[in-house]
Amino acid sequence: MSSDTDARSVLIVDDQLARAKHLVDILEMADFQFDVANEVPDLEGALGPESPWDCVLCHAGLSNVSWASVRRAMRNFDVQVPVIVIADEQDVDSMKTALGLGATDFFVRPRTRPGLLKRSIERCVNHRHLQRELKASKEDVERSNTELRHSLRVLEQDQQAGRQVQRALLPSGSLHKGDYWFSHTIVPSLYLSGDFTDYFSVGDDEIVFFLADVSGHGSSSAFATVLLKNLFARKRSDFSRQGDHAVVSPCKMLEFANHELLELVINKYATMIVGVLNVKTHQLTYSVAGHLPHPVLLDGDGIRYLEGEGPPVGLIPDACYTQHQIVLPDHFVLGLLSDGILELLGSGNLIEKEALLLSRLEGPLESPRSLAMRLGLETVDPNHLPDDVAALFITRGFS
Repeated sequence: MSSDTDARSVLIVDDQLARAKHLVDILEMADFQFDVANEVPDLEGALGPESPWDCVLCHAGLSNVSWASVRRAMRNFDVQVPVIVIADEQDVDSMKTALGLGATDFFVRPRTRPGLLKRSIERCVNHRHLQRELKASKEDVERSNTELRHSLRVLEQDQQAGRQVQRALLPSGSLHKGDYWFSHTIVPSLYLSGDFTDYFSVGDDEIVFFLADVSGHGSSSAFATVLLKNLFARKRSDFSRQGDHAVVSPCKMLEFANHELLELVINKYATMIVGVLNVKTHQLTYSVAGHLPHPVLLDGDGIRYLEGEGPPVGLIPDACYTQHQIVLPDHFVLGLLSDGILELLGSGNLIEKEALLLSRLEGPLESPRSLAMRLGLETVDPNHLPDDVAALFITRGFS
């Protein structure tokens, strides 16, 4: 009995051993291993999935064999090994019995025409080998799927943990200073977002804020938002400890962000809007780094985009940025939105989508939550978002 799974192994069941050995000699199949037995007490071991044989030749004239018992036994396991039945004389009943038991082939006096039996054996053995290969492939696929599911669970856990960390880096809530309110909404398309916003007080009268949209999605984009958060936190600390006023200069902060993203060498860039609001003079100073849509201002005179241009940070080593200044009215809403909002506005080119965005926001001055509802941010399904969406709202004149 061969233990080599690559062997071409055949079992001959015949209670006349001399007849069986004579058949082996006639077949002249040197590359096959033939094992001879006068009976098979363990049918499942011989014909089941774990059988060491690729084919079984069984003589129809076995004495003291109850074929009805064989049939009942074969119903209790999965027959995998093909069986060829041979007979010395043509007998219709024997043929019916053999085929009824699931025999692959039936040969009468095979010694007279051994070529036909040889081809049948080869077909059966090849079929059995294919079965084994398919089983092995299926087991490999199932094993790979199990490993993949485990890896996905680990990745999902990591992503969930990363999401919690990123959410902790966002402002903990609204910021109220003087007549002004700052609030935000982030809707990630994945666990981690490439969109980020922050706002914080600097000194007695100023609030620094920014909105960033990092290229791409997922972990690497989220890492870049952590870098930007850290940059602004460091510069805020430098203002308090060293009197360094870079944090209240939008242009300088964009230059720092540009340098740090280039130094990171992760092939990520970001569009940004950075601003400084003086709550005493009501002056807004801001810079735009390749960000669309531009800031949207709603006041008593209507709705409009604020001007601004400049390259994204992380693309050009010596990028230059310009600052813009406006005095804010007594009653207004200023909205900073990532370009993911444009994906929610249906089809059309950029100009059409920007016009549609203004039409969605146009109307009576209302709270940021009402504006978010106008844009559909309160009801959007994150699982069907093509891109992250971030919104930062600055308001004045709302109780």
